Amino acid sequence: MALTNRIGVIVDSFGIGVREGLKKAKEVGADGVQIYAVSGEMDPAALTPSARKELKAFIASLGLDISALCGDLGGHGFQDKTANAAKVEKSKRILDLALDLGTSIVTTHIGIVPEDENGEVYHSMQAACEELGQYAKSLNAYFAIETGPEPAAHLKRFLDTLSTNGVSVNFDPANMVMVTGDDPVQGVRLLKDYIVHTHVKDGIRYREVDPREVYGALGFEPMDHGKIAQMVSSGEIFKEVPLGEGKVPFDAYFAALQEIGYQGYLTIEREVGDRPEEDIRKAVEFIRRYK
Repeated sequence: MALTNRIGVIVDSFGIGVREGLKKAKEVGADGVQIYAVSGEMDPAALTPSARKELKAFIASLGLDISALCGDLGGHGFQDKTANAAKVEKSKRILDLALDLGTSIVTTHIGIVPEDENGEVYHSMQAACEELGQYAKSLNAYFAIETGPEPAAHLKRFLDTLSTNGVSVNFDPANMVMVTGDDPVQGVRLLKDYIVHTHVKDGIRYREVDPREVYGALGFEPMDHGKIAQMVSSGEIFKEVPLGEGKVPFDAYFAALQEIGYQGYLTIEREVGDRPEEDIRKAVEFIRRYK
């Protein structure tokens, strides 16, 4: 197996700001970058047309591309219909920014897709994603839902109800391993028609957990949220670890991506740890072994 995919890095994983993070991404050997674009200096409302051109030129001067922007708005995604109008509008503006910067992908979490397909929350999410999908499709772009909160088969059933593939998938194998215990290799095959971006991350699951305890859900009150949060942060339930040290079967996972013809980015995400640059350098080297 010889991977030909380009390697990306989430700039924010370095924790040193966008400009310095971009330089660091180049230093560690990445081909491209993903950037959070929700608030602060990357908020679409804060970036004038000239500022966007300047930032795009700066990224190009480093020899980098943008693999995607991250537009995760939090707050249980699109489960709350009273908040969706504003969130959909903000998501569209993030996609506009993405296109101005040279990428057609915005990754996001939409909230856990409920089991009850006839319930209000399911329909609220469906309506929001339908509107976003149509908007993205009109621009030949994608909103890419991150895997993890629900099994791949259930996410596919949800996506199949939408009229376009404008809402597609950002595949994160570690989230599946850590939270739902789903098989990421089978997940790739199930979601093959929707995968437009991936995160490369590793993790270990120590015990079963209701995904709502991790991600939250509208109207869901855990027995003891503080205790659950402490268990998550302490690694009692699951733990994100450097690539190759967890339970993601990378040989089979990368082979599955090749099998479905995925040509997009493998973007490294490191959300924990006190040595992010060291971990990300090792992650770049880890992926390169497959090239």
